[in-house]
Amino acid sequence: MPAISHSTSTTSESNTSIVYVVDDDESMRQSLSNLLSSVGLRVEVFESSQQFLAFPKLDVPSCLILDVRLRGESGLTFQQNLLRTGLTIPILFMTGFGDMEMSVKAMKAGAVDFLPKPFRQQDMLDAVTQALAKDEKRIVAEHAAADLRVAYASLTLREQQVMALVVTGLLNKQIASELNLSEITVKVHRAQAMKKMTARSLADLIHKADALGLNSQMVKPS
Repeated sequence: MPAISHSTSTTSESNTSIVYVVDDDESMRQSLSNLLSSVGLRVEVFESSQQFLAFPKLDVPSCLILDVRLRGESGLTFQQNLLRTGLTIPILFMTGFGDMEMSVKAMKAGAVDFLPKPFRQQDMLDAVTQALAKDEKRIVAEHAAADLRVAYASLTLREQQVMALVVTGLLNKQIASELNLSEITVKVHRAQAMKKMTARSLADLIHKADALGLNSQMVKPS
């Protein structure tokens, strides 16, 4: 019967970083589980890539330790399949049969490290630490982008139009002329846009517009 995945951490499961391990070698799964849980990490181990895919993923910093040679499917093939599904997770490959060509192919496809077996425990811990830090940055960036999209969606159409012209460098009186509004009205819309976007300055507003990719698709004045 296939091994069932299990958590080896006693810390809160809602916010703890997770290290997933996919290896068909039970002794290697246990060894990695013991090593990683010894430094306080939550570990989920799987015998196959199918078990890993079926396991619910939390929105916390994570990484995947993946054996290059799995029964029925190579780790490199699984890496390509993950890319196609859109699951973005840092991958650390390990293998007892690795060669330079395999390493290059894995790294080009986005792997963060490639560790030949046997590996030093500290090398694995260092690689996992770097991978989790990378994923944490991704999550922070994605959450920030989501917050920006929500803020922008809260703007009225007129506020979006004013913002579109503000970030191009136009003055209030120029925007008023462009939109056929009074300068006072433009100032009100501009202030509201700045407030809703939590922009501390014009430079900050421009930066947020860039982050949203709005420069090429700003709402045009009607």
